[in-house]
Amino acid sequence: MGIILAILLFSVIIIFHELGHFTLAKLNGIRVDEFSLGLGKTLFGKQIGETKFSVKLLPFGGACMMGEDDAEDVSKGSFNSKSVWARMSVIVAGPVFNFIMGLVLATIIVAWIGYDAPVVAGVDQGYSAAEQGMKSGDIITKIDGKKVHLWKEISLANLMNFDAEPLELTYERDGKETTITVEPRQLKDDYAPRMGFHSSGEYTKANIFESVQYGVYTLKYWAHYTFESLKMLVTGKIGFNELVGPIGIVNVVDDVYTESAPEGWRIILLNLLNLAVFISVNLGVVNLLPIPALDGGRLVFLIIEAIRRKRVAPQIEGMVHEIGFRMLMTLMLVVFVYDVIRLF
Repeated sequence: MGIILAILLFSVIIIFHELGHFTLAKLNGIRVDEFSLGLGKTLFGKQIGETKFSVKLLPFGGACMMGEDDAEDVSKGSFNSKSVWARMSVIVAGPVFNFIMGLVLATIIVAWIGYDAPVVAGVDQGYSAAEQGMKSGDIITKIDGKKVHLWKEISLANLMNFDAEPLELTYERDGKETTITVEPRQLKDDYAPRMGFHSSGEYTKANIFESVQYGVYTLKYWAHYTFESLKMLVTGKIGFNELVGPIGIVNVVDDVYTESAPEGWRIILLNLLNLAVFISVNLGVVNLLPIPALDGGRLVFLIIEAIRRKRVAPQIEGMVHEIGFRMLMTLMLVVFVYDVIRLF
């Protein structure tokens, strides 16, 4: 059951991403030759108007084929016949739709169970927070000058602080803000360095307006989480063996289902919605990176074209995207191997 849910979850997220490209293409009068779910050989498809809708053999990935790689095609309705701004809107629409999907799902989650407010439930003795005078009921508003709206943002800041550097922390008590410097410490039986305060784990109920507001904060949190993870990958703090590909995602969804099943359908659905928000936002952020062959890489060439008012030579652009595609496929192969190894 977990595997089926994983395929459905991943498929819906991919379809929504490609729907972004498809929608803006249609709005700009661009011909879409094929809208497909999956990769590889076509299992079945149906021609509707000028577009063929198809399902491919491998249930991961998807495509909205607009002939954007055919530099010679400038006929009416072709991708390259449109203005650079129209083409930009089509390219960026996929990631934007992922963020929209993430926001809608995050808002639903907050409306359903509430949000984890950054309120201190208790302060532990022997740690820096207690020495700096923090108390139960303090509301944490900033970490290192950055605003905090959710408790998970505090957890992320502590998690990403690999070197246990002192953190500047601002909290509110009785309407007054106080800024202190907290030094993470790892005492006996601690798994990792801690700042010395904890949450109650309870969620604050939200009305409809707060649900949207904290849905935005949740979206921002997952985007920040993705950027921080990418930064750790680039700086070598995590290795490629820790990346997760399609098989790994299937395994994660299966684990979520298996662990949630005893708690009933409500917990299963909530955990799957949370996972969907993370995957959708992650896909949106990664696709906007200026990497050849991804949406962000194509956007870079369009921005250059807009600035110089002349398209980059199609041969050069095509070569760059080809190199980027081969590198991405190599990375996917490496991730695939690690995914398979983790299964055993």
